Amino acid sequence: MSSFCSKSPAISNCSNDEYSNSSLPVREIPGDYGFPFLGAIKDRYDYYYNLGTDEFFRTKSQKYNSTVFKTNMPPGPFIAKNSKVIALLDSKTFPILFDNSKVEKKNVLDGTYMPSTDFFGGYRPCAFLDPSEPKHARLKGFYLSIISKYHTQSIPIFETSVSALFQNLENEISKNGKANFNDISDAMSFDFVFRLLCDKTTRNVGPKYFDKWMLPQLVPLVTLGLKFVPNFLEDLILHTFPLPFCLVKSIYQKLYDAFSEHAGSILNEIEKSGIKRDEACHNLVFLAGFNAYGGMKVLFPSPIKWVASVGKSLHTRLANEIRTIIKEEGGSITLSAINKMSLVKSTVYEVLRIEPPIPFQYGKAKEDIMVQSHDSNFLIKKGEMIFGYQTFATKDAKIFENPEEFIAERFMGSEGEKLLKYVYWSNARETDDPTVDNKQCPAKDLVVLLCRLLLVEFFMRYDTFTVESRKYLAGSSVTFKTLDKKTT
Repeated sequence: MSSFCSKSPAISNCSNDEYSNSSLPVREIPGDYGFPFLGAIKDRYDYYYNLGTDEFFRTKSQKYNSTVFKTNMPPGPFIAKNSKVIALLDSKTFPILFDNSKVEKKNVLDGTYMPSTDFFGGYRPCAFLDPSEPKHARLKGFYLSIISKYHTQSIPIFETSVSALFQNLENEISKNGKANFNDISDAMSFDFVFRLLCDKTTRNVGPKYFDKWMLPQLVPLVTLGLKFVPNFLEDLILHTFPLPFCLVKSIYQKLYDAFSEHAGSILNEIEKSGIKRDEACHNLVFLAGFNAYGGMKVLFPSPIKWVASVGKSLHTRLANEIRTIIKEEGGSITLSAINKMSLVKSTVYEVLRIEPPIPFQYGKAKEDIMVQSHDSNFLIKKGEMIFGYQTFATKDAKIFENPEEFIAERFMGSEGEKLLKYVYWSNARETDDPTVDNKQCPAKDLVVLLCRLLLVEFFMRYDTFTVESRKYLAGSSVTFKTLDKKTT
């Protein structure tokens, strides 16, 4: 790399690493941020209303003939101090965001904007901490220990929760001729999380409490598509000033009290690591609400949507694989049985590739970094905010054949498994493992298991189904139209 770094004083200090290739030309990062203030407003309006997310990035990428370019990211002025980012849209540049020696992850969970710490009891939860901060290792280590401790319990607890989901789904279809899967799934997800962490259910709080607590935090980053409200007015109301914590203060207090009362054993353990009990409880609420429930809220509709999109042929093959292996394993759904289901496993990875639950990643350059796309090298300067749009990175046509198509078998066999290193949904490669020193989702393996278990439980009960779906906030809204019970 030094051979081309030395060609220009501007890049003489760029780091020598695997992110660049001296055989490719060095290209100045194209794009601009427009006029101060107005440029950020224009990009925000295009992003939300004129173009939509995918077309916003696709249009700019085509305009600059590059998968790396400068742009503004919402929410922009008044809420965020700086909206300027370097966007990465391909599979080769994206992994720079996983290298904590090169990028800082402090307060970038929501990108260029961070909600008030009032939403978290005055503390910065683990998700907002950089791995270099001492509390990160203690908190993430605790999260990893919780997940390890309850891993074997997750299957029976999930089976209990998901059984209620399917019963409610059937009742809703019988009553109304259709069923909104998201609402039923949200209730199941909350029940599962609370049972897992607190070993019981609760009547004091429910999924809507988490929804209402998260909404003011996320409103600056999404469009609600309010009916009968002009776009410019929605933009002015929702994306110009942050919503205050006081709107949900009482709701959050009830969540805090519920976990403080029912998660005593977990809080006792985390206190031993040197974290104050109050801070530990606020972190647990964030883990349960934002990370776990919030993630499942976006996650679980996706496999239903994409498996439905392929149709009965895939349904039949999934059902045959699942039922055959379960029968061979003695009739019980076990971890051993699930691990033998290669089509189920590949289907879940394909869901995570084509519609990652967390599509955005951010990081601030700790030093001058030279990154390589498929055709050029680019210098990202120290202090610049880097943004990765994972939805495009994991649909990179130079890596994946027919990237826009859902192919359930994509990751089967030895060749398919080689592609797993390009699946980035967990804030790392699928082939990596979460540690206290990185920002990879601590529940990465559990998430994959639960998605597989959802499909297993589904096709142990049903033969085929149809749904309608549409984009909704950060994920998809799914409505069941038909549901055929198992016949053989």
